[in-house]
Amino acid sequence: MSEKRLELVRGLGPWAAMAMVVGHIIGTGVFLVPSAMARATGSVGLVFLVWIVGGILSLFGALTIAELGAAMPESGGPYIYLKRGFGPAWGFLFGWMNNLVGKPASISTIAAGFLIFVGYFVPAVQTPIFTLHLSVPFTGRTSEFVFTWAQPLAAAAIAFISVINYIGVRLAGRLQVALTCIKIGAILAVVVLGLLFGGHRASSTQAFLPPSLHVGLLAGFLTAMVGALWAYDGWIDLTFAGSEIVEPQKNIPRAVVGGTMLVGVIYLLANFVYFRVLPIETVAAARNVASETVRAFAGSQAAAWISAAMVVSAFTTLNSSILTGARVPYAMARDGLFFRVADGIHPQFRTPSGAIVFQGVLACLMVLTGQFEDLFSLFIFAQWIFYALSVASVYGSRRKEPDLPRPYRAWGYPIVPGIFVACAFALTMNLWLQRPGRSTIGLLLILAGLPFYRHWQKRATPL
Repeated sequence: MSEKRLELVRGLGPWAAMAMVVGHIIGTGVFLVPSAMARATGSVGLVFLVWIVGGILSLFGALTIAELGAAMPESGGPYIYLKRGFGPAWGFLFGWMNNLVGKPASISTIAAGFLIFVGYFVPAVQTPIFTLHLSVPFTGRTSEFVFTWAQPLAAAAIAFISVINYIGVRLAGRLQVALTCIKIGAILAVVVLGLLFGGHRASSTQAFLPPSLHVGLLAGFLTAMVGALWAYDGWIDLTFAGSEIVEPQKNIPRAVVGGTMLVGVIYLLANFVYFRVLPIETVAAARNVASETVRAFAGSQAAAWISAAMVVSAFTTLNSSILTGARVPYAMARDGLFFRVADGIHPQFRTPSGAIVFQGVLACLMVLTGQFEDLFSLFIFAQWIFYALSVASVYGSRRKEPDLPRPYRAWGYPIVPGIFVACAFALTMNLWLQRPGRSTIGLLLILAGLPFYRHWQKRATPL
């Protein structure tokens, strides 16, 4: 008789599940991307419209994914949904993209944002070590690559959090709950103090809404949407760890849908305070909007406390991203459809140790190659293609498995999933047109998985 295979531990209760969603979504985005959104739109009203549309779109995705997560609470999340809804090849391509592009890019972007906050206290971390000037093939243009101290330090942060997750899921879950409470408290402090003491904003030369609509304005709106979607990202990630959630049939829908709605409210309140205190020109020029806002009405010392809370915030998101992300390569390697180094569960800690190490190494390498905005653009393009497909798999799931128990059914089906899928594909196409270089790299990396799929499919033993 063969030795019984070790299984992951259901160690994430309802509070940890909610903290995973809220703590993962609220990371670096709400503090950093409003400046890029203000530059892209040039209008306070359009910035708020971007936040609202991005929040509704993310909620539509969360409403659908909650059904799939409750019905199929397994490690891998969308890897499982696509495999069962559309076929094994689609599940594989999601996992391939997530493991090699999506999740390493997400982790490295969070770590890069983490060092931006640290730079408030230690400006030397942004000091350049060296600069490379690289020729872009067939264009005649030169691309500048600046390597700073922040990049190796960000890699060290990734390695440290990976070690925590290697040791145990319960430890990582408890850390997530504690740090998420600190994070939400810090944002609410900015909101409350800003409403009480931040009523003397300098005048702005920009109108609340643009006087007329034109093609350039639409392009700016869609570009700003990339930042909003990065800030909202994380509503799907809890499902990656479905096999480690206590009572997943109840806790996955509550955490995914409830957490996404809570974050949307917090984001709108935070941005209301930003633009109540600062004119749009200052927001557009700010590297860290929240700190500049607090500095404007409470001084540098208070801004330092808020910046310290942002360090905690990014740290929290890094923890949840590493925890959930490692479950996809583990699930694929378990099925014989990924590199064997990602297979296996640690006999003492009961964590997917090989997958955690594999993911950590890739994320450390990626954070050494790009800056914050380049990294999140690569992530959004690669990941949202499969967010659209994952949500669309609910149609295949209901058709192929009509008798599958569904403790939660997606609100607004079939219209709500359809709206999400159409908008997600439109946004990824716009991002490819706006930033074709990195987007094309992401697409080529996805397609490069097909030969590996054929090889591993032949080798894998049917379960």
